[in-house]
Amino acid sequence: MKRYLMSGNEAIARGAYEAGIQVCSAYPGTPSTEILENLPQYRDVLYSEWAPNEKVAAEMAYGASIAGARSLCAMKHVGLNVAADPIFSAAYNGVGGAYIVVTADDPSMHSSQNEQDNRHYARAAKIAMVEPSDSQECLDFVKAACWISEEFDIPVLFRTTTRISHSKSPVVLGEREEVSLRPFQRKTGKYVAIPANAARNHPKLEENLRRLEAYGNTCSLNRMEIHGSRIGVIAASTAYQYAREAFPADTSFLKLGLTNPLPMDLIRRFAGMVEELYVIEELDDFMEQQIRAAGIACKGKEQTGKLYELNPQLLRQRIFGEEPGGCAPEEPVPSRPPALCPGCPHRGFFYTMAQHPDLLVSGDIGCYTLGASEPLNAMDSALCMGGGFTVAMGMAKALEFSGSPHRKVFGVLGDSTFFHSGMTGAAEILYNQGQVVPVILDNSITGMTGHQDNPGTGRTLQGDMAAKISIEKVLEAYGYEKILVVDPQDLSAMGQAVEEAADSTVPTAIVARRPCLLIPGRKIQKSLCQVDPQVCIGCRKCGKAGCPAISFRDKKAQIDPAQCVGCTVCAQICPVHAISKEDCE
Repeated sequence: MKRYLMSGNEAIARGAYEAGIQVCSAYPGTPSTEILENLPQYRDVLYSEWAPNEKVAAEMAYGASIAGARSLCAMKHVGLNVAADPIFSAAYNGVGGAYIVVTADDPSMHSSQNEQDNRHYARAAKIAMVEPSDSQECLDFVKAACWISEEFDIPVLFRTTTRISHSKSPVVLGEREEVSLRPFQRKTGKYVAIPANAARNHPKLEENLRRLEAYGNTCSLNRMEIHGSRIGVIAASTAYQYAREAFPADTSFLKLGLTNPLPMDLIRRFAGMVEELYVIEELDDFMEQQIRAAGIACKGKEQTGKLYELNPQLLRQRIFGEEPGGCAPEEPVPSRPPALCPGCPHRGFFYTMAQHPDLLVSGDIGCYTLGASEPLNAMDSALCMGGGFTVAMGMAKALEFSGSPHRKVFGVLGDSTFFHSGMTGAAEILYNQGQVVPVILDNSITGMTGHQDNPGTGRTLQGDMAAKISIEKVLEAYGYEKILVVDPQDLSAMGQAVEEAADSTVPTAIVARRPCLLIPGRKIQKSLCQVDPQVCIGCRKCGKAGCPAISFRDKKAQIDPAQCVGCTVCAQICPVHAISKEDCE
């Protein structure tokens, strides 16, 4: 039997193929991005797309379900906040074909602004939830989730974590199950979410959840592993793998794969078989609270904690008091905080804003969040996708009460974020007359998650040419009277644009446009900047750009040729013209 080494995300994509899923939609977000990136290879039998945002992805996939197709949408954990509206209503309506919602949680916030535990969504929305614990289960559980969705007429939340999504383990592949499209039937009482229909559908949903809990008490997704009667552990997802390594060999396990609703009869039976019961889970005490509420004594979060990722060493230390093993380095490893890449087009904009401390900058989620870091230090807030514009609007309205009603706030987001949730913010600014300058940092790609296309790139996930939506025309259609398009690496032009926008008395927006250097296939003229040490005066002003290629030795600036891409931002900053650009062959 041939095995393949696959990440959890790759295995989920394969599972979608083998389960006969026909329609998939997502907005890229680490740690979920690679699921959709691995689907175009199956385009002959499966349609996949990048949606403008997670809400659109969830709604599009649900529409496919209503029309009789098995469907899947995928997003990172905070993306589920965006998609929650349709998913809650879909639970009341039920499904046509299977409807799978993948949420990839990010304990320890490796690439996220919080570490929310999305298991709570399953309970709140009253939907089924499955949690794989390795790549093989990622594949197999997609098939199981499709069956559960159709059998119990319910959406299924398919929850992974960063470790499950990105860790690789052996997978045995199967063949695709060809699932015929269910004939579309017009059922307004089922699919039209008006109050009267929702009132009739809610009791059906509760009955489906009762049937699903009974199923969970006997299904293969939940299994006992009996090795002894002294200690028992209930766990799911990656916490199960950690517990297997940390607990003694004679520990018995109740490994759960279907975690909402919890199989309480099975849990009671398992608890009765062991002397001491532990519930091991990352982040919140999602299972532990329910188990305690059912009158079952257990241990858990008082020892393991609610913050950050777990691992076997932490469990052994916190539960059994073992001292951490391994050898600590003699000297601490120097910190390497993230920074904008050499040649990043965002650097010129943030350097310019840093020269205007009187202007407030409301940022957003993307590569440009690094504009808040030293030495640029040019961002005053960053909340969520799309918040760059709307948070700026709130700041501006507050300033109207401070005696500084004409102090402009610059709201900043990227091109992908503009299509994701920035257009409504642009309308808010214009409609409610905010003293805000919306700035779109257009690097012609969805950069932070690894260069995925979006409605402004002119290409789809499946590689087809598509309509390229013009950001300027959208802003013009809204009613912005002045739209300044500028190359952010031209510091003089960037500075003029910022000053003109700050002084403008009509609605004004800035589009700072230069493609990301890392876009695959982009042709770049090779060049680099060099410092003349005889001219350099050691003022360190070039270091204010925050470029990783610049360092200082003997009070003089130097540029690493292995990192420099010749963007010339540093050369434009240098007051004595000690930096010059040379083309390379």
